[in-house]
Amino acid sequence: MLKNDPILSIQSLKRDFKMGDETVHALRGVSFDIHRGEFVTIMGTSGSGKSTMLNILGCMDKPTSGHYILDGEHTEKLSRDALARIRNQKIGFVFQSYNLLSRTTALENVELPLLYNSKVSAEERHRRAVKALEMVGLSERMNHLPNQMSGGQQQRVAIARALVNDPVIILADEATGNLDTRTSYEIMMIFQELHKQGKTIAFVTHEPDIATFSGRTVTLRDGLLKKDVINENVQDAKAALEALPPPETFDEEDA
Repeated sequence: MLKNDPILSIQSLKRDFKMGDETVHALRGVSFDIHRGEFVTIMGTSGSGKSTMLNILGCMDKPTSGHYILDGEHTEKLSRDALARIRNQKIGFVFQSYNLLSRTTALENVELPLLYNSKVSAEERHRRAVKALEMVGLSERMNHLPNQMSGGQQQRVAIARALVNDPVIILADEATGNLDTRTSYEIMMIFQELHKQGKTIAFVTHEPDIATFSGRTVTLRDGLLKKDVINENVQDAKAALEALPPPETFDEEDA
């Protein structure tokens, strides 16, 4: 990891919104870097500016002022088409609600981002999608539809889809928000494994226990950077999962 070479740099970032006659200052001059290979959690309660920050990090919005530099590119200067290119080629998104196409198999869902890349052949697209699904432990579910999979399995498909373009950063938005504790820890095991493989991850969450699985936590409050701390005692998701009591067995009437 090169500390002098951040993959993502936020500099004096501000974002204002007009609400009638009033101006809402969603971000008030936030600055931080994320370096290649880091696993960073971004935390904040409702109204902290976390969602606004996420939209800017994902190149879905531009700041009012300040700089957002991703992999050497000043995104605030780019056109809408250029931002779309960055979203497709440099950012892997994982959403809380999975965002899978319901009538499309796991394999086809994972192939989707590559359909917009004319340089990737159909054969290469298939190969990459298969590899990504194998990485998240879904080699036997490739031809299943989303409604044939559990929530945790659907999120694994979403993670595979985020990996298939080999992005410079994975941006996860409340990726465990719809999952129970056991499944959440299983998903965090995957993120920790990806981190070990050198992937750069920014994981947005409001859950403090999820933040303990990352190496660093950035906390926003009222549009400002409140804390930016290294997690000295990173929790191992596999160990946390094994420490949970066994899942209860329910009768069919209770299910």
